[in-house]
Amino acid sequence: MTTLIFATNNQHKVDEIRSVIGNAFNIITLKEAGIDIDIPEPHDTLAANASEKSKVIHDLTKQNCFSEDTGLEVEALNGEPGVLSARYAGEGKNFQANIDKLLLNLKDKHNRAAQFKTIISLIIDNKEYLFEGICKGEIITDQKGVSGFGYDPVFVPTGAGKSFGEMTMEEKALYSHRRKATDKLTAFLSQYGTDSSK
Repeated sequence: MTTLIFATNNQHKVDEIRSVIGNAFNIITLKEAGIDIDIPEPHDTLAANASEKSKVIHDLTKQNCFSEDTGLEVEALNGEPGVLSARYAGEGKNFQANIDKLLLNLKDKHNRAAQFKTIISLIIDNKEYLFEGICKGEIITDQKGVSGFGYDPVFVPTGAGKSFGEMTMEEKALYSHRRKATDKLTAFLSQYGTDSSK
């Protein structure tokens, strides 16, 4: 079984991706790999940040690995919080403070369209591949639900009728940006071993 190091310290993200990939691959976390570092995210695009994280871990371990960067992009806020989604209200990465700032900035806005975007950077056999997943929806005025993490209680996917925060992991997977990107990653990996052109 192929082992991949997932370059994150976020257990929520690990749980989501493991639920999609299942037992097809052995996904290990930074902690499980004995790596105790906080990887910087200095860039202004999700793709560049995802690449930064996977390259840091690959350089350190020389092992196959992947990372992801996810951002919430709100139309009326010119794409904010974007790459700053986890640190929107400051470096403390406080989910509630981030939500409070977002709702305050949208208080007088009629357009509440938004999308979650995930970029996965995979480095396997010293080559990098990128996979994208997008979930469109809108930001609601009040928090609903306590499941998930981040902005989930205020984001309703198009066609869902309830927020990510009100969904089970199985329900969220039907819409999830991370699920869409992970599905592409999984499809690529399942073909990788049989693709002689790589």
